[in-house]
Amino acid sequence: MERFDKTALNAAPGPAPDFRGNDGSLVSALKTLLFFTILMVTLPIGLYFATKSYVFEASMGMSSNDSYFYAAIVAVVAVHVVLALFVYVAWNEGSRQWREGKQD
Repeated sequence: MERFDKTALNAAPGPAPDFRGNDGSLVSALKTLLFFTILMVTLPIGLYFATKSYVFEASMGMSSNDSYFYAAIVAVVAVHVVLALFVYVAWNEGSRQWREGKQD
């Protein structure tokens, strides 16, 4: 049989860790995600219809088939720009939190 030390068995656990500091970072991350989700849905669709109607058909006088094609290219570029911005913001937010946690 193994013999256990009484002090090790009766030792009370330390205070519970304080996770309240993480709530702010979680809310911040969710706000960032929500912002970029809304931007991802609205910006490409809005740019598609705006460029199709006002830029390619009205200003440049393109046919309907050509304006569909070029407006779709504009929308795809907008999606890539929003994704790149999201990655940039998420990367900087994570490194900032890491630096702040490192100083504690």
